[in-house]
Amino acid sequence: MHEDTVSPSAYRFRPHWEVLPAGTQLWRLHSSRFAAVEFKPFGPDDRAPGRFHGTPEDPYPCLYAATDPETALAETLLRSVSFDLETSTRVVPWAQVRGKSLNAVRTRCELRVVSLCSGAALAAVCQDNTLLEGEGAEHYRYTRDWAREIRAQAPEAMGMIWGSRRNPSQRALVLFGDRLADVADGPLEALPYRSIPDLGSPDGIKEANQLLEPLYSAIKEPIRR
Repeated sequence: MHEDTVSPSAYRFRPHWEVLPAGTQLWRLHSSRFAAVEFKPFGPDDRAPGRFHGTPEDPYPCLYAATDPETALAETLLRSVSFDLETSTRVVPWAQVRGKSLNAVRTRCELRVVSLCSGAALAAVCQDNTLLEGEGAEHYRYTRDWAREIRAQAPEAMGMIWGSRRNPSQRALVLFGDRLADVADGPLEALPYRSIPDLGSPDGIKEANQLLEPLYSAIKEPIRR
């Protein structure tokens, strides 16, 4: 992807599609002030909007998730985290998990999402893997504009799915709340028995670190006085 002045609307997209069946289990890491199935509303003053958040021109609520709990943790906690020279692991500061929860949810309905899971799928929306790899606020302004145009050219899309950058064998996705607002009882149901309600607690850190261990990563426990 070249972050130039060409508007994404100048291109004609031919999206590839994937259908997630009803009953698909997903995991999401989110602020504990949101319920497990609650979409994050668009906020023009959001200090840290994500890669495919809404824009003022297209202010949709969204929900990020992953196909497994390890990826849900990795996609959020391991952004720009380098391996520690002493331990050869990636150390996540406790502040990054304070006030956060990891929840499993299950889809109540079939979800038709735009696939970004291959070179061909990315090329079908006139992109390459840079769309999924770049980081930072400036880059995200560009990727959000691209998501807006994908939505405009694929009005039936309920979300998008792509290969995880931080756990490449698995996938991450975003769901569009406005495209799912008419689903009876909501598009997702919570599975509380699979959740870690408080990632910042001693038990939460222990459970999360068991999931992160294969990725040579760990949350650093706070100093307790």
